[in-house]
Amino acid sequence: MPLSWNEIKDRALQFSREWADESAEDAEAKSFLDAFFNVFGVPRKRVDTFEQRIKKQDGRSGYIDLLWKGILLIEQKSRGKDLDRAFQQARDYFPGLKDRDAPRYILVSDFARFRLYDLGEGEQHEFVLEELYKNVRLFGFIAGYQTTTYKEQDPVNIQAAERMGRLHDKLKETGYIDHSLELYLVRLLFCLFAEDTSIFERRQFQDLIEQSTAEDGRDLAQWLESLFQVLNVPLDKRLKKLDEQLAAFPYVNGSLFAELLPHAAFDTCMRLLLLDCCALDWSRISPAIFGSLFHVAVLKVITVILQNSLTTRSLGHRPQLISRSRPLKMRRKQFWMRGRNSQRQRLLIFMIP
Repeated sequence: MPLSWNEIKDRALQFSREWADESAEDAEAKSFLDAFFNVFGVPRKRVDTFEQRIKKQDGRSGYIDLLWKGILLIEQKSRGKDLDRAFQQARDYFPGLKDRDAPRYILVSDFARFRLYDLGEGEQHEFVLEELYKNVRLFGFIAGYQTTTYKEQDPVNIQAAERMGRLHDKLKETGYIDHSLELYLVRLLFCLFAEDTSIFERRQFQDLIEQSTAEDGRDLAQWLESLFQVLNVPLDKRLKKLDEQLAAFPYVNGSLFAELLPHAAFDTCMRLLLLDCCALDWSRISPAIFGSLFHVAVLKVITVILQNSLTTRSLGHRPQLISRSRPLKMRRKQFWMRGRNSQRQRLLIFMIP
């Protein structure tokens, strides 16, 4: 679970004192960013590629100081440097990035000043190092906090519906149909929502696909089936030699991953389509848009998981549940999610009896 805001503010104050006199980009940029991410309780190595080489729009090569794919790009400069030029330099890297890797946020800094650009909302925030503790909530996306208001006409909802609809059709064309297809896609939806609502680590599901599966998609189904099985097994009962990436996923206690489904099949196009789905910010997506694609009963599973994840992080808070559908007999079931450090999130879901 994320650190409390009070803890983050305390760390921000300590960070500001420790780095008050630093000025040299080349000498301390990496250590500075290590310490910055530690303010939010996140190891930098877990989220970024440091000094990634990339070809810019003019054809020349450059190095991105820090890239958290799909989320954040940081351009670090020496004290007193022009932050406008730093921002333009960061933007110049975008043509060399895959669309799904283009970040929503750009942060430029000269050690003494911070300027954060939210490209999704078109907002810009600037403050000095000493005021970081007052502005930590701007970086809630690093700590694992999400603030979301659903907008049914938000373009990201349309993109999500279109991409999942295409993936549905592609799987159906292979002969994967009926209940198996429906449940398979709901499991994928769960994983997509989970990595953007602090149930999984950020990009955890996407990284598994990008880093572990072949580009032609021939082994994607095998990896997904292994993941679904792992999610259904308590941490203390998992194989000792389990793949490291799979072992890092939490235990989901419930029936969503219990049923053994037929083997699916993917190709290059379908793998890229799933990665394009991963690239969306699922914390902004309303599950209601999938009503025409999936059975309402299994849709409720996703809806309530998402509602709870977005509305509370307190074990004692009871989220407001969506109304049940009359034609279906539903029962409410409580389940736990265990992280790597035995941290728990209490979620209330509707499960099919």
